[in-house]
Formats: sequence, structure tokens, C-alpha cells
Amino acid sequence: MNTALVIGASRGLGLAMAEEYLKRGWRVIATVRGEMPTKLNNLWEAHGKNLEIEQLDINKPDQLTALRARLEGRKIDLLFVNAGVGNDPQTTIGEVSTEEFRYVMETNALSPMRAIESLQHLVPGTGVIAVMSSGLGSVANNESGGYEIYRASKASLNTFMRSFAARHAGDKRAMLVIAPGWVRTDMGGPGAPLGISDSIPRVVDVITANTGKQGVRYLDYQGKTVPW
Repeated sequence: MNTALVIGASRGLGLAMAEEYLKRGWRVIATVRGEMPTKLNNLWEAHGKNLEIEQLDINKPDQLTALRARLEGRKIDLLFVNAGVGNDPQTTIGEVSTEEFRYVMETNALSPMRAIESLQHLVPGTGVIAVMSSGLGSVANNESGGYEIYRASKASLNTFMRSFAARHAGDKRAMLVIAPGWVRTDMGGPGAPLGISDSIPRVVDVITANTGKQGVRYLDYQGKTVPW
């Protein structure tokens, strides 16, 4: 049985990722920051031993160290980091407070890469290392502006993934940067054109299709390449 570690699975896209992999017969290790939320608890009741719940605030390095110790010796076929936060899309770089800037960049770029650096040794050569990015992380496609801080954080995440891949040149593992589309979640809002069921099963299909393909790729939920 393959194992997926989904970091940031308490709600929204991360929760849907965990559920989709369970439906496909995988064992899932799902992380949450605090108490286990109702929806994840329901998932656990439905899938029992195939779902493990771990506590992790991705911004707390000591919790990441503890998680690494608990998982030592496990084989993780998919390491997927979903953690992320948004902010007011109208806030510009000239207006954002230093505290807010640091929090968004830490949560969306620094901490996901720390998780990958800490846990990547559990992923074998046949496995996949992936992060949940955004189409807004594309520098080439940024012609409309807006979402400045969020865009910058996801563009940073993308750059860090490319640097990680460059440092691991010759690594057989697939490394994926995923843009799930604009989805109706707490972060995406009610006006988003996609439902979770329109996005996440396709995201999983894209990951499956790219398993075994060496190198880093920036792909959307339909498997199309997104310009860096």
C-alpha cells in the first residue's frame, strides 16, 4: 500500500487531497495544527487504520523536528505540502506591514520548504515531492496585478522548489509545483469558478501521471504547464 503524507489537511484542498488518496486505496498521514476538526474526524471514522493524524504547526520548527522523529524509517511515496495563507488582495508592497509580510512569506514559502528539506529523505527514488502553489505564483503570467504579497510568496515557493531540484540534479524523484485552479474554499472564496471536486481529483491524476518523471514541473490541475 502506497503512503501519502499530506501536510496541511485540516480543511479545504488539503482535506480533499487526503480523502481522494484514501478513496484510491492509499494510506494517508494527514497533519493538522490543533485539535482534529470534525471533517477530518469523520474521514478517520470512515477509513480507520488507513488514515493517521499528526499534529504539526508548519511554522514551528520544533514540531517539524518531532514529526520527523516519529516518521523516521517510514517510506513516503508522496510528500505533499499544502500549507498556505492569504491576505487582503488589494494590499500592495508599499502598504503591507512587516509583520504581515513575514507571516505570509514564512507560511507560504519558508515553512513548506523546511518541511521538504526535513522529510524528503523518507521519499524513495520512485516517489513524488510536491507543493501546492498557485497560478498567481507565475511571474510570466502576472499582467493584471493584485494579490501582490500572496503572488510573491508563491513565486518564492516556486523558486525554492527549482533551487531544490537543482541541488538534487540527477534525483529520480518527480518534483511538482501544483496550481489547483481558483477553487471555492475558505481562502478562494464563494466566487471561485471551481468546486473542490472539479480540482482535487484532477490534481491527483496529474500527480499520478507524473510519478516516475524525473525533474521539477509547474503544472495546473489539468496537467498543463504553467509558465514560471
